[in-house]
Amino acid sequence: MIEIGKINKLKVLRETAVGLHLGDSDNNEVLLPASYIKGEIKVNEKLEVFIYNDSENRLIATTRKPAVQLNGFACLRVSAVTEFGAFMDWGLEKDLFVPFAEQKYKMEPDKYYVVHVHLDEVSKRIVGSGRIDQFIPNDDLKLEGGQEVEVMLYEESPLGYSCIINGQYKGLIYHNDIYQDVFIGDELIAYVKTIREDKLVDISLQKSGFKNVLSATETVMEYIETHNGYLNLHDKSSPEEIAEIFSMSKATFKKSIGILYRQRRVIIKPDGVYAAPKVEPEAAEEAPKDPE
Repeated sequence: MIEIGKINKLKVLRETAVGLHLGDSDNNEVLLPASYIKGEIKVNEKLEVFIYNDSENRLIATTRKPAVQLNGFACLRVSAVTEFGAFMDWGLEKDLFVPFAEQKYKMEPDKYYVVHVHLDEVSKRIVGSGRIDQFIPNDDLKLEGGQEVEVMLYEESPLGYSCIINGQYKGLIYHNDIYQDVFIGDELIAYVKTIREDKLVDISLQKSGFKNVLSATETVMEYIETHNGYLNLHDKSSPEEIAEIFSMSKATFKKSIGILYRQRRVIIKPDGVYAAPKVEPEAAEEAPKDPE
């Protein structure tokens, strides 16, 4: 069947003055207006098109691809606000409508908001909603501690940033776990930190435990190697200075430097960290002790 709000692969049935009539295997038809047709397209050829409602609530096809499909989430710009609600630019000729009732916060023109796209049960039109929580219940969590996930930040609170996990669940990244600049709408790779008994999920932008240190170690070494073998950070450097360069905590940074030192890959001096000269394998039998 033809699915509204999604990309469909449909067959060209016939051409008329107004455009191409496309159909599925169940003999359902939809019009692709002539304005979307570029080049020669033959009958029986298959096209990938997005299906949505036109201004008269009729199904129509377009070759343009929207920023988000049905039941998905996206951060979109408000192109206009009227007496009926907000309209958001999602890459199609007709903007995505967000009724006032679906706005958690009053939307303003030219600002960006994360919205969920769904089919309104009453009007049968595709609409957006800024009330994200109702679309990401944590009823049936299928996550594990330490699991790598994809997250989208959608709201900031005094505790941190609420995020959508793998497009299905709700999580929280605490402010004190963030060592980089982040913004609403950012899509990031993250890790499940804790799954609480009340089904709240804590998320971290860094791997947990020793895995995080190992990953951070190579990040630090790569920086040193690409900056003439020198890093202008040391034991007295502030957590803010370290976070600005590496997006990691000072504790993780110090552990990483310790590993690199034991591996004889760096030399630690009062003014910073230097890449160690290359040594032959037989000369590296005994590793030095950790610096005090």
